[in-house]
Amino acid sequence: MIGFRGATAVVGIGTTEYYKRGTSPLSSAQLVLQAILRACEDAGADPRSVDGFVSYGDDANAGLGVAAALGVHEVRWSTQVWGGGGGGIAAAVNAAAAAVYSGQAECVAVYRALNEADDGRRAFSKGHLGSLYTAHGILTPPQICALRTQRLLEVDGVPASTMEAIALAGYHHAQNNPDAVAYGKPIDHDAYQSCRPISDPLRLYDCSRENDGAAAILVVSSDRVGDYKTTPAVILAGAQGAAAGWTESVENEQNYTSAGFHPELVQRLWNGAGVGPDDVDVTQVYENFTGPAVAAMIDHGLCPPGPAAGEILTVENLTLPGGSLPINTSGGNIAEGFVHGMGLVLEAVRQIRGDSANPVPGADISLLIGGPMAPIVSSTIFGSPATV
Repeated sequence: MIGFRGATAVVGIGTTEYYKRGTSPLSSAQLVLQAILRACEDAGADPRSVDGFVSYGDDANAGLGVAAALGVHEVRWSTQVWGGGGGGIAAAVNAAAAAVYSGQAECVAVYRALNEADDGRRAFSKGHLGSLYTAHGILTPPQICALRTQRLLEVDGVPASTMEAIALAGYHHAQNNPDAVAYGKPIDHDAYQSCRPISDPLRLYDCSRENDGAAAILVVSSDRVGDYKTTPAVILAGAQGAAAGWTESVENEQNYTSAGFHPELVQRLWNGAGVGPDDVDVTQVYENFTGPAVAAMIDHGLCPPGPAAGEILTVENLTLPGGSLPINTSGGNIAEGFVHGMGLVLEAVRQIRGDSANPVPGADISLLIGGPMAPIVSSTIFGSPATV
């Protein structure tokens, strides 16, 4: 998205309740509609004016079907980010911005819904699990990510304390967010250390939730933000892609401990926004598991690699108030709830608007990091109106 700086903005956000996996009283389609309608209400937009639709991660709700249910005047643009699961989350935002910037649409809804009983999302993973894995009993995402995390700790020397810090930061921030699944359920060092192992070195609290629910945002041209009632979160830059050896053959890359955000992609992101890692006020990092999230922060230059990462990724630095590198300020996938990471997008926008449950005072630069260690990865940088 180099050259798109400040051309588009998010003017509406909406979410449903986070239900325990498989218990939603609403279908996947109903969840999507509820989230988009709430985003329209937030923005003061007529739902019939939405003319573009985009999702990711094999969402079961095609844009044309959503459009029909909304009764829109016209569908001008509809697409989905292929492959990569949560790695495509920021790419979906970037695709919406590209559509608006190029004149393909005027108001694009970016959305994601999960309903395990309705969609059977876990069936998607089987496409990434070939004989290389299954012959050795590796059948689930935490097992795959645990292998990479173990290498990150043993070979690169990243301290395991960095993983604990990310988990504790999410739970800390969730205590101020009444909508979070972990609201009223804090954890501390002892609770983290004593929780059951899932796939060594990943523990229970290193793993994201699995919820039913939906979330959505509305992307429009920056020239039109005055038509809406919210403070816009300007899209400064976005980047997505896959380095050689990644794509669908995710075990063929040379840098096994990377989260997949190769240097060229990250540099495109910073160049497009005209900022660098030191300018970021707040970060929402996709933590399907804490180990990959640590790797993603290293890839983006938010902390150094190796043992020195432990000096930066501490609970004190990652939490508000007062932390120098606040992350996952709504609780994140681990403690707020998990709709394939879409909640992170909404929280990145809230920080710019100033209506987060844990606001960073005067936040101008808000970084969204999509799912790590995926066949495609992506990131987006949001800015306040003052940044353009």
